Amino acid sequence: MAPNRAGKLQTGEVIYVSELLPGISGPQDLKNLSEEQLYQLAGEIRRFLVNSVGQTGGHLAANLGVVELTLALHSLFNSPEDQIVWDVGHQSYVHKILTGRKDQFSTLRKYGGLSGFPKHAESPHDIMDTGHASTSISAALGLAIARDRKGAHNRIAAVIGDGALTGGVAFEALNHAGHSGLDLIVILNDNEMSIAPNVGAMAGYLSRIRANPTMYRFREGLSRGIRRIPFIGPKLGHVLSRMKTSLKYFVVPGMLFEELGFTYFGPVDGHNIGAIRRTLMDAFERGGPVLIHVRTIKGKGYRPAEENPQKFHGTNPFDVATGQVYPENGPPSYTRIFGQTITELGAADDRIVTITAAMPQGTGLDRFARRYPGRFFDVGIAEQHALSLAAGMARGGLKPLVAIYSTFLQRAYDQIMMDICLQKLPVVLTIDRAGLVGEDGPTHHGIFDFSYLRHIPNLTIMAPKDENELRHMLFTAFQIDGPVALRYPRGHGLGVALDRDLRMLPHGKGELLRHGTDITLLAAGAMVSVALKAAERLSASGISCAIINIRYIKPLDEELILEWAQRTGAVITIEENVVTGGFGSAVLELLQTRNLNIPVNVLGLPDRFIEHGGYDILTAKYGLSVEAIERAASDLVRQKKGFAKTVSEVSGV
Repeated sequence: MAPNRAGKLQTGEVIYVSELLPGISGPQDLKNLSEEQLYQLAGEIRRFLVNSVGQTGGHLAANLGVVELTLALHSLFNSPEDQIVWDVGHQSYVHKILTGRKDQFSTLRKYGGLSGFPKHAESPHDIMDTGHASTSISAALGLAIARDRKGAHNRIAAVIGDGALTGGVAFEALNHAGHSGLDLIVILNDNEMSIAPNVGAMAGYLSRIRANPTMYRFREGLSRGIRRIPFIGPKLGHVLSRMKTSLKYFVVPGMLFEELGFTYFGPVDGHNIGAIRRTLMDAFERGGPVLIHVRTIKGKGYRPAEENPQKFHGTNPFDVATGQVYPENGPPSYTRIFGQTITELGAADDRIVTITAAMPQGTGLDRFARRYPGRFFDVGIAEQHALSLAAGMARGGLKPLVAIYSTFLQRAYDQIMMDICLQKLPVVLTIDRAGLVGEDGPTHHGIFDFSYLRHIPNLTIMAPKDENELRHMLFTAFQIDGPVALRYPRGHGLGVALDRDLRMLPHGKGELLRHGTDITLLAAGAMVSVALKAAERLSASGISCAIINIRYIKPLDEELILEWAQRTGAVITIEENVVTGGFGSAVLELLQTRNLNIPVNVLGLPDRFIEHGGYDILTAKYGLSVEAIERAASDLVRQKKGFAKTVSEVSGV
């Protein structure tokens, strides 16, 4: 029960060969282990995690924090008959180890390898595919309803973090689950963090509960004492447990959850396997909706991760002995350039305010927050609120900017449409991680934003070809009288020189980068540099390419597109977005309305969810590499020549 039982791994420690972990092939192997053996296994798992993630990269700190919790759950649950839903899922590595996948960890987050998130196709123990926050209670309640409809009796638990609990959908689910009265266990993993430290009233409420653990012990001691009274104890205990007007509801923690219809247990030490197991067994006996509040330490057992859990939330490979993350060589990232630029703009205009949904560092707004703390707002994992908040700020005369990853912005679609665009409010949406993001996979690829934004009236959509153009676009966004979405990719920029003075880019105008006679390449965002490289290779084979940096997905530069489409007689559109409803679709619509019969090839991602894997592997597989564009252009030029010959023969020319 002492912290040392958790198997603390310090930097520089020699890693020993585990004794219990090799014998764990599934949760059933935990059933006969003693509590002492479970603690030993916890230590072995921590060592395995640190060494494995040190080589592959991944989500380390959250997984180190749930080792004992996961062991306790699987030692009592019979997975997959009993069902565990992991909210977000970046804390599911221990679960994967215990459900027969430890030998695959060398492939973690690699193409064709183990996913970094729960994935039902990977294992029946992964009940739901997850990757976005706050959804576990809803899914678990749905499973409970299905269970009861079938007359089954399996146990169901949702494991949700205190950060994810700030999401509105989690409260909607708590409200329904408490009202339903169904047997359901919600485990609130409280480590005071999401990716960044938690903010808001719920974080304060949980902090006050953590400060009063004696109150929970008082309530449980009182309940057990009453139940031991001869003859009348059990009945009296049952009555007192149901009396919401009794004194305990005014002096014990968790009253909010109790009022929502849950029996509250906690806070429980999340690194005390015995305490967690006893609480789970109490929950089994109690029945109905139960919320177990466990306190854990993010990064537990590995000093670098404990000292800097934000750094080790999602990490690149690192040196286990020192905790130093191996450096990535290359130019500054788009995120960093964005952070620098918005801070510059903030200095020139005190009406600019910024908003993030629990990701100040990930979005690059941490720099602005340090410089202008009174103009920075972290709303927690609450994207819908963030957008409506920005709408109110804009109506009030401020200039709000909301920085959110592309995949997470999907959660606030209605707010973009109704609260911002319908009212033509000047809100700037900066959309980071647009396009393929590599190893995090289908729940994190930002490949739908052109499609879900392009059809919304009043919205301007921009995509920069490099980090310097990102700076000018950000400046331009604040000059446009209406909502603007500015999307840019994850990772390093191209290393281009940055202009000191920012300028307005003409609204709705693209940029001709290269003249050509055989084919026009219309490229959006990060695909511009790829198109330029392809054009150089095509030139060597005698094919002359015109290249347009489209800049504005909406409104399109119709004049420029039509001019060069007709000049060259063939067009390829290139985007890091699904082709369904994307930028290429907009070009096809334009050509159709003008009755132009010109061969067009739309290059983008297919109508499917894209698996995880290295960026270069995925772009090559899905036709967005330099070589793929070169092949597509060569084929279309040949097709154009054949088309022209056919037309000539038919017309008798």
